[in-house]
Amino acid sequence: MKYEFYKMQGCGNDYVYIDARKYAIDDPSALSIKISDRHFGIGSDGLILVAPSDTADARMIMFNLDGSEGRMCGNGIRCVGKFVHDVWGVKKDILTIETKSGIKTLKLQIDENGSAVGATVDMGKAILSPQLIPVDLDGDSVVDREVQIEDQTYHITCVSMGNPHVVLFTKDVEKLDLPAVGPKFEHHPMFPESVNTEFVEILGKDLLRMRVWERGSGETWACGTGTCATVVAACLNGYVKKGEDVRVILNGGELVINYTDERVLMTGPAKISFIGRIDV
Repeated sequence: MKYEFYKMQGCGNDYVYIDARKYAIDDPSALSIKISDRHFGIGSDGLILVAPSDTADARMIMFNLDGSEGRMCGNGIRCVGKFVHDVWGVKKDILTIETKSGIKTLKLQIDENGSAVGATVDMGKAILSPQLIPVDLDGDSVVDREVQIEDQTYHITCVSMGNPHVVLFTKDVEKLDLPAVGPKFEHHPMFPESVNTEFVEILGKDLLRMRVWERGSGETWACGTGTCATVVAACLNGYVKKGEDVRVILNGGELVINYTDERVLMTGPAKISFIGRIDV
C-alpha cells in the first residue's frame, strides 16, 4: 500500500501526517512503528492521522514511535491546525480539533501568503489531582513531593495536560544523562499509565530550559503538553507567575506558555518539512 504523507514539525517534535479521509489504515500502531524508524522508515516521533470529526473541524489520532496511542500532543495539534487550514483548505483563523483528551481550540497565525505558520492552543485546565493524572500518591496534589526512585531522592511535581507528566527542577540540565534517568520514571509503578518526564532549569523569572523524556518515544526535541506542565509546575513552586507569558527553551526551539487556574495557552510554530509517498 502506498501512502502520501506530510512530514511536519513543531520545535523539532516531528511526526508523519496522513490524511485519513484518503486512506483506511487497518493497523496504525504497526504503521507508526515502521515509518517512525529513522534508518529504515521516514523517521519521526510517531504518526498522526488527520481525520474527519462529527464535533470539530478535524480529529487528531496520534501514535508514538513505539506504536502506543497517545491522548494528546501539543506540538502535533498545531501542525494538525496547519494541515486542516493549508491542505484541507478550511480557511478559518480559529479551528477546533477533536482529541482523546477532548476538543481543543486553536487560533492560527497566518502569514502574508495565507499559510498557517503557527498557533496559540487553548490546552484546557491543568489537572493536579493525583488520581486523575494518574500518580499513585496521596493528597490533593503532588507539588515538590520527595520520592525515592531506585537509590536516588527526587522532588517531583505532577500535572496532567490530558496526559501524565512529572516535572523535576534541576541545575545543569544540559549535562543530565537523560537516557539513563528518564526510563526510571517512565516505567516506575508509581505511574500506572507510565509518564512523560520533564527536567527543568530556571534561567530567569520568565525563562526556563527544559529537556523531556516522552513515554513511548524517549528524548524528543520538544513536547507541547510537557512544556505546559512545566510552566504549571514552575508556578506552583513559585518560580514564575500565573497569568504571565513564560518562554521555555527546548532542544528544537521555544514555546510560550501562559497559565491561569482556568486554562493553559501554548503558542508556537508549525511547519511542513517535506511531502512524499511511501510504499509499505
